[in-house]
Amino acid sequence: MTNSANAPVTISSDSVGRAPVSSKLFNKSYVSLLATQFFGAANDNILKQILTFMVATGLWSGPLGGGGLGPGGQVVPALLLTLPFIFLSGYAGQICDKFSKREVMYWVKLAEIPIAVVALIGFLTLNLWVTLAAMLMLAVQSSFFGPAKYGVMPEILADEHLSMANGVINMFTNLAVISGSLAAGPLSDLFYPKPIDGQPLPEPVLWAPGLALVVVAIAGFVAVLGFPKLKPANPHLKFDMNPFTTYIKSLRHMASGPLLAVVLAWGGFYMIAMIALLILPAYQAILGISYTATSYLLGVLGIAIAVGSVTTGWISGKEIKPWLIPVGASGMSLAFLMLGILPPTYASVATLVFVTGFFAGFYIVPLQALIQVLSPDEERGRIIGTSGAISFCFSSLGPVVFWFANNPLGMPANRIFLICAAMSIFGTIYGGLQLKKIMAVRSHQPQV
Repeated sequence: MTNSANAPVTISSDSVGRAPVSSKLFNKSYVSLLATQFFGAANDNILKQILTFMVATGLWSGPLGGGGLGPGGQVVPALLLTLPFIFLSGYAGQICDKFSKREVMYWVKLAEIPIAVVALIGFLTLNLWVTLAAMLMLAVQSSFFGPAKYGVMPEILADEHLSMANGVINMFTNLAVISGSLAAGPLSDLFYPKPIDGQPLPEPVLWAPGLALVVVAIAGFVAVLGFPKLKPANPHLKFDMNPFTTYIKSLRHMASGPLLAVVLAWGGFYMIAMIALLILPAYQAILGISYTATSYLLGVLGIAIAVGSVTTGWISGKEIKPWLIPVGASGMSLAFLMLGILPPTYASVATLVFVTGFFAGFYIVPLQALIQVLSPDEERGRIIGTSGAISFCFSSLGPVVFWFANNPLGMPANRIFLICAAMSIFGTIYGGLQLKKIMAVRSHQPQV
């Protein structure tokens, strides 16, 4: 398979010494990838949501002890999940090009098990800082997994399957988000139970969150064992210790075609999504609901993105349809606007969160497929790594925007959705202007 930003898409059996890509979508490699991604995303969300619940409501600084992070402290866990991607994605991209992507996935999933054990120790000892350290290590591990999982897809699948494959992997990712988010609520209630009228206060189960993380990490490692061996895409690549050199070279390549516009649109989505994910836990206080009920809102979002992603894959068929990107952006803009304007009720918030997630699927699936298909085989790991770094630079701005709106400006958390709406409307306009360039390139590429 040989792709470049301005060249036709063609399929060959062995462009970089690999075995032929499979003509079937649900082949052994792809099924293993889906399972591995599911368990990894589930673990990320279990730990992140429990920490967000504990920090956002001030429990860790008050009744739980262990030190606190102050008002708006939920920004800290969010930043810990983004900063490693910014500084390490350049290394990750090089490693994924120089070595077999299967081996990269094997080692990062193995590393997840001891990281989960560190989180278990943090919860057992009520030590916020140990638990935050585990989250940072989990983010480091994930930063190396990202270029491998997205870069390997064109190596194991024909181009005609990429739209549906991205739709399905997004579905599984968001099923994992649902599972992790739904598990986080009950696990938080076990870890720090609330008093029930007329009943004695239940004993806290301090080991519950950590044990869940360890079990899911082991399941993810078992899943990657089923992934067949692959040869490296560029084994003679000279490793550069300066990750920013990788970023600069990749950005130059992106700027030579429509790829940079695609990556910027992808990054903008991450920033808005991060703000939205910081807002949703605040509904626990706004609506006076339990952690579990709050986690259901995150579950609704995950289900909606899964449905939207698969719908997009179905609509796309055997092609990539960039015109779905502004459709998704427009739908998200309207939903954000309504979330920021309407008086919040549980039903209205859940409905609008679903609409937001559904249109997010229309937005992200074509972008993912375009990044994969416009990246040359021998550079795909570095380009996807650079794309990840850019997206997480944007994502890191999300917590900053949330904190500034919530503290100096004093905006209620749900009103911050108006900022999301404004950003999304700007992105829709920008995407519409860039769409013509993307469609022009795709029109010169034979559809497989």
